[in-house]
Amino acid sequence: MKKQKIEAFENLVNAFQDIPSIGKKSAVKMAYHLVMEDSFAAMKLAHAIEEGVNRIRRCKKCHNMSEDELCHICADEYRDSSKLCIVQSAKDILTIEESGQFKGFYYIVRDIHDLDAYHLKTVVHDVEEVIFAFPPSLATDTMILYIEDKLKDQNLIFTKIAQGVPTGVELDNIDILSLSRALESRVKV
Repeated sequence: MKKQKIEAFENLVNAFQDIPSIGKKSAVKMAYHLVMEDSFAAMKLAHAIEEGVNRIRRCKKCHNMSEDELCHICADEYRDSSKLCIVQSAKDILTIEESGQFKGFYYIVRDIHDLDAYHLKTVVHDVEEVIFAFPPSLATDTMILYIEDKLKDQNLIFTKIAQGVPTGVELDNIDILSLSRALESRVKV
């Protein structure tokens, strides 16, 4: 006997699996819940996705997510204009904002090929310090050097976020690069 598949259900499962960090089991659970147990939630999700795709765009100044020409951060006149934090994605901005520790502005650079050096120079005109908040890797170290070189005539202080050993993690669970950085960036007690 040939096994029958429900094409619409399989398409939904496959669509969920296309989302980063969602595996087959989770995709099946979500698809089943939405089509068999809560069709209202399914319609609400579909509407929210459609609205998000149609309304959210990149901020003209920093490339963050926005529904307007400028994102809410770039439009905030009370932010510290002397500090600019360069990150790789809008998700990084969400994470830093959730910490409540940074009150300056942001700029997103996904990779070196994505960098518009002229545009970045117009953004840093009132900035005193550029803070790099990249995950540690050779690629991001290269990107930092490249950006510093493009902005060398701007009289800026360049810093990067501290990297190393996270709280509550055993040393044998930390990658060598993070452990090396933690040893290099040690502080006096």
